[in-house]
Amino acid sequence: MKFAFLILTILTLSFSKVAIIKVEGMTCPLCTMAVKKSLKQIDGVTKAVVKLNTKKATVYFDKKIDKKEFLNAIKKAGYSGTIESIK
Repeated sequence: MKFAFLILTILTLSFSKVAIIKVEGMTCPLCTMAVKKSLKQIDGVTKAVVKLNTKKATVYFDKKIDKKEFLNAIKKAGYSGTIESIK
């Protein structure tokens, strides 16, 4: 069962686009949880990883999303962000 989940995760992420976003204002683990939750509410986002030590969010998505949606989600969580890259 775990193997099937791992394969499904790898396949999902391999067909996804990735956005790297610098997030300003995070100071604790609760901050990262708030940003992650807000990003995951965007339609098309399959996974969001937010790291406090780098102050960056890595967002995986599977359809066209305007970069303003990412920044608005971060703003909704109470922080500001800058898109570093979208691949």
